[in-house]
Amino acid sequence: MTTTVVIGGNFAGLTAALEIKRKGKKEHKVVVIDKSPLFLFIPSLIWVPFGRREIKDISFRKDTILEKKGVEFVQAEALKVDPESQVVMTTKGDYAYDHLVISTGPKVKFDVAPGVAEHAHYIGTPDGAMKTRKALEDFKKNPGPIVIGATQNAGCMGAAYEFLFNIEKWLREQKIRKKVDLYWVTPETFLGHFGIDGMTGGETMLKSFMKMFNIHYRTEVGIKEVTKDTVVLSSDEVLPSDFTMLMPPFVGVDFVMNSPELEPTATGYLPVGEDYRHPKYPNVWSAGIAVDVKLPFEPGNVPFSGPKTGYPSDETGKIVAENIVRVTKGKTKLKRKAWGKIPGICVMDAGKKEVIIISDHLFKPRNFAIMIPNVIYDFSKVLFEKYFLWKTRNGYSQLP
Repeated sequence: MTTTVVIGGNFAGLTAALEIKRKGKKEHKVVVIDKSPLFLFIPSLIWVPFGRREIKDISFRKDTILEKKGVEFVQAEALKVDPESQVVMTTKGDYAYDHLVISTGPKVKFDVAPGVAEHAHYIGTPDGAMKTRKALEDFKKNPGPIVIGATQNAGCMGAAYEFLFNIEKWLREQKIRKKVDLYWVTPETFLGHFGIDGMTGGETMLKSFMKMFNIHYRTEVGIKEVTKDTVVLSSDEVLPSDFTMLMPPFVGVDFVMNSPELEPTATGYLPVGEDYRHPKYPNVWSAGIAVDVKLPFEPGNVPFSGPKTGYPSDETGKIVAENIVRVTKGKTKLKRKAWGKIPGICVMDAGKKEVIIISDHLFKPRNFAIMIPNVIYDFSKVLFEKYFLWKTRNGYSQLP
């Protein structure tokens, strides 16, 4: 029997584990190691600060799902791996493997600039989203200027855009919009770059949104410092801010950085080929955010990164699973698909409105790319959430 250990169990890790077991059946023992027994649908965290979702609405126990499908779950923190002896060290002992899948997700670099950790809110975790909700409740009693955006080196601009338009909608609902100067700050070279070099019509659409909603914006800026009531930009402009939400950059987790034999990049990501296999250790694989992605464009005066969203994470989990099963059957031809050639499929929420984004490739060159605004309601965003939660709760990893 082949034993595969999967580190991390959200989008990429959960998919990889379920697919290896589904395709490999009794010939494959699969063990998932994760600190949390809960699966979290991270894209919906943008709604939690506004009370549109509770954490319980977008999370559920993954350990029971895995066990029903024949996958062992270990609630522990993976500390490091020795790829020569093929052993993972955890807070609950050592685990030997034949194949290792690293799908650990990111660590957030809050120290990207002074004051970001202390004075800027972050919506990328349940705790951060709930703290943001509390801060907004306090803010509406004494409204003032707001700064929303992304710092230098950030890659998750999409979520920040979504929060921007949601907070603009919330301000109108609270009848305090006229009392608030709303600012958007981004390292992108132009609005709607998204870390994918933009899409046809994207910049024009985002500019029209900013004008329509009376949002001031600054592009090609980083964050020099955040204080209790200001945001200092890399251009030295000082913006007043009584409420600040910023998306900092992601870096690799401690597990990867504590495993130098894997030769991680300076930012803690794993070098893999288009088959998501480690170049030095052929039985080590990576999927999702842990993968090092080379950008096909120059960021500009202020550095920023590319997005690592749920869809490519899910897809790379499937590719890794397929390749592990092929290798254990003695096959040498592996499935290959570069990160940038995975289709771009995303629905950007815009405050009970949405923009549907579809392209044949995430990065250029593309043969097909379209952005479709829906100013009536964010029906597609809600539908996708419901579908993915249903699919995952039932362990239907084979579905798109």
